[in-house]
Amino acid sequence: MIYFDHNATTPIDDRVLEAMLPFLSGFYGNPSALYKLGRVAHSAIDGAREQVAALVGVNAAQVIFTSGGTEANNLALQSTSLNNQLAISAIEHPSISDTALSLTPSHKIIAVDPNGLISPETIDALDLKPKSIVSMMLANNETGVIQNIADFSDKLNERGIIVHSDAVQAAGKIPVSFNQLGVQRLSLSSHKLYGAKGCGALIVERNAQIKPLISGGGQERGLRSGTENVAAIVGFGKAAELALAELNDRTKKLLSLRQHLENELIKIPNLTIFSQNVARLPNTVQFSIAGIDGEMLLMQLDQKNIAVSSGSACAAAGGKPSPVLTAMGVKPALAKGAIRISLGKDNNLNEINTFITTLNSLITHYGNHIN
Repeated sequence: MIYFDHNATTPIDDRVLEAMLPFLSGFYGNPSALYKLGRVAHSAIDGAREQVAALVGVNAAQVIFTSGGTEANNLALQSTSLNNQLAISAIEHPSISDTALSLTPSHKIIAVDPNGLISPETIDALDLKPKSIVSMMLANNETGVIQNIADFSDKLNERGIIVHSDAVQAAGKIPVSFNQLGVQRLSLSSHKLYGAKGCGALIVERNAQIKPLISGGGQERGLRSGTENVAAIVGFGKAAELALAELNDRTKKLLSLRQHLENELIKIPNLTIFSQNVARLPNTVQFSIAGIDGEMLLMQLDQKNIAVSSGSACAAAGGKPSPVLTAMGVKPALAKGAIRISLGKDNNLNEINTFITTLNSLITHYGNHIN
């Protein structure tokens, strides 16, 4: 199988699995217990917290472990009273957009341009009270477009507005610094950077007033109760450590592969690469071919043992055009043809070439019959 859907999930790195295994067998103690097995587990969590903190340049005390990016996003929005206001960008992950809708149906939507970018003028025009929350993802999961969060945060912080950014797709692919971004909350996920599923984190500013979503045993300093998933947390820590150490090499390789892929894709008639000329994640390409249905093309590629995506894995079953592309003003017919390629650190040039050859063959053979 050629796997090109790393924005949906990544395989666990062998080194991460090696770090996790002892906590799936011998070191099975509850981290809250006072005897040795518990203390070992608790110490392992502390170590992982340091590793995750280092990935985004914060103190370990600012890391709240969660069950994943979705919970981190929910905690970021729901943990503060919304007596003031909430605004989110038009291209957020469903864990932000659906949560915002449930919290306050009158929340504001921050528009994007045809490239999927938020403009400084749009931020300036936001009519928000102090202590309102603005949530804008750092890098989009479908197009890979990177937002200028640091500049936006400067503008909003001056007005006393809390800024949250979903950095789930960005962490491990581009440098991410909590302090340089100027945000007060930042969401991360383990399984997007070669760790295990079911683990993530919300990074918060020091002395942040966070209201827990889950109460009980008082874990995570009372901010996220429930017995910790020690093995997954340890894996998250190791994955974060590796992502930071190997960031430059991974980025260089992914960008080279993406450039080769795009150079081949643009040779295909009637093919559009979305957001092609703006800053994007080094691993992400989303495109559409006029007249060809993306979901059917995805299934044809799957039969050839090539895994790609039609967009966000968390919204892929809706049968509707991507909300991200719709927000960018892409026509529904073209948006429904969207295919996302998200490369990983272990992909290679031969796999890119095989994909291009297979794609051209399918287009030639099926033509409009793929519709």
